[in-house]
Amino acid sequence: MLNISSSRDRRPAGAPGYRAYAVGDVHGRLDLLEELLAKIHAELQHRPARKTLLVFVGDLIDRGPSSAQVIERLRTYRREGIRPVFLLGNHEEVLLRILQGDAQLITKWRWFGGSECLQSYGVDPDQFAHLTDEQALALVREAIPPEHVEFLGSFVDSCRFGDYLFVHAGIRPGVDLEQQRQADLRWIREPFLLDETDHGAIVVHGHTITSEVDERPNRIGIDTGAYRTGVLTALAIEGPERWLIATAAENAADTGA
Repeated sequence: MLNISSSRDRRPAGAPGYRAYAVGDVHGRLDLLEELLAKIHAELQHRPARKTLLVFVGDLIDRGPSSAQVIERLRTYRREGIRPVFLLGNHEEVLLRILQGDAQLITKWRWFGGSECLQSYGVDPDQFAHLTDEQALALVREAIPPEHVEFLGSFVDSCRFGDYLFVHAGIRPGVDLEQQRQADLRWIREPFLLDETDHGAIVVHGHTITSEVDERPNRIGIDTGAYRTGVLTALAIEGPERWLIATAAENAADTGA
């Protein structure tokens, strides 16, 4: 866990001296990523921060048309004064497990966005759909460059930021933050989403799509379904203040999903 902590104040606050932007699930929408980054950069130019974290809560890939391009953009992202942090989502987990040899996951991956991901790497999805698992595994390994695999493998599971905890999916209620299982951090839904107890930090997460940012006393969901709605959202936190930045809804794409 990356930990940039602060003492608990009367109001939840970020880490002293930092501003954080937490970006929801991108899912292969390079156009929305570029638009949101431009808005964040413009805000920082207009209202600078001493130090800035740019946290991506996972699921950069699949479903949208430009997974490879999103990965390359963020793998090479450099901007003075901004420290990027990348959390591993369940979609990245599945791809990494496939690349490590778990060919049985390929059928599932095809169903939830793997075909679109491979198409962004130049693979014909019709060809991919008719391969055996072993043939498909070889094709995936051939298509995805090693620098992308290395980049995805460097992602972390969580980031503590003062009174906030950034994760992909959520946490297991009642379990200490240091004892959370990777499977829950990347995959959990209802046991976390329906729980109203104090987790010891406000959990900022993606993974579960909502039409608007889902703000509760103990958690904030920021997955606004970018790949199909055109709305990619970032939650900004500085001291006790927080606000939203989002892309315009007219950027919605016909993904067939």
